[in-house]
Amino acid sequence: MLPCGTTFDYDTKSKEIAELELVSAQPGFWENPKEAEALLQEIRSKKIWTDSFATVQEGLDDLETLHEFLEAGEGDAQEVEQVYLSLQQKVADLEFKRMLSNEEDQLGAMLEINPGAGGTESQDWAEMLMRMYIMWGEKQGFTVKKVNYQPGETAGIKSATLEFDGPFAYGYLKAETGVHRLVRISPFDSGARRHTSFASVYAYPVVDDSITIDINQAYVRFDTFRSGGAGGQNVNKVETAVRLHYTPPEIEPPGIIVECQEERSQLKNKEKALKMLKSRLYQLEIARRNEARDEVESNKMRIDFGSQIRNYVLHPYKLVKDARTGTERSDVQNVLDGDLMDFIKAYLMQESKES
Repeated sequence: MLPCGTTFDYDTKSKEIAELELVSAQPGFWENPKEAEALLQEIRSKKIWTDSFATVQEGLDDLETLHEFLEAGEGDAQEVEQVYLSLQQKVADLEFKRMLSNEEDQLGAMLEINPGAGGTESQDWAEMLMRMYIMWGEKQGFTVKKVNYQPGETAGIKSATLEFDGPFAYGYLKAETGVHRLVRISPFDSGARRHTSFASVYAYPVVDDSITIDINQAYVRFDTFRSGGAGGQNVNKVETAVRLHYTPPEIEPPGIIVECQEERSQLKNKEKALKMLKSRLYQLEIARRNEARDEVESNKMRIDFGSQIRNYVLHPYKLVKDARTGTERSDVQNVLDGDLMDFIKAYLMQESKES
């Protein structure tokens, strides 16, 4: 049996789950839907850990059995090796997941992408980043939606917001908040000169119904505009997209601005925008509570030289290097196709050691 110390107390968590499940089985459990959903969410959150631990324990039991057969001259050494390597990876994954222990880490995430100065060059780079994160999210098994998409006039995007639905989406994507720098031969330069482009990425957790966030409606204002995109029966014809402005005195001007054009209904987009606002306010509260102001301030950094967290170099050589951890990759295309976990894990491990 694997040890269960204070770092991961399997027995205690299993007992807590059993007690919560007894509550959920009581008559009248759904009389208060919000409380019921909050309790079910707590059960799901705890089961993420116990299920992962049980999988590791099962793998260890299988390995011990195979090893006993091998010692008795009846086993296959190659099979034992394969099970061992698989178990080693599962233990590493569980240890990595343990670093995502903050309550907000298990939530879904919103990811905002905005180009820096530079017009078409930066807008094209922002769209490349959007593609990269969509591919990363799909590889992780997350459901990825474009909540907001504002195309550039020539190419690329003026802004985009992606929603990632799945466990630990925010825990992973918080590692991506900051300025991303691209160096390449520009496809838009007839002289084939090298250009440097910047874009900012900002991640914040998606709140669910179990989290209560109060919004003062006196400071909420909505604008409407036509949706961007390829067109259709509703897109680009009716002002169904909404832009929400939230300007309470405690938040510096221009306050918080969120945009949503996911739905064809203006009313549904307003509801979604309010949910996005709640998520932004929740992130601000997390930052205040944890004294992590730098996470919020990073979104206000100038999108320019010296502020980047990661460099993507396509010319004169190929290299992606994280400025915070020193992690490097030379297979740039794989990175741009969503292979980001090396960078995310390195950052989270560094943050875990520092804290």
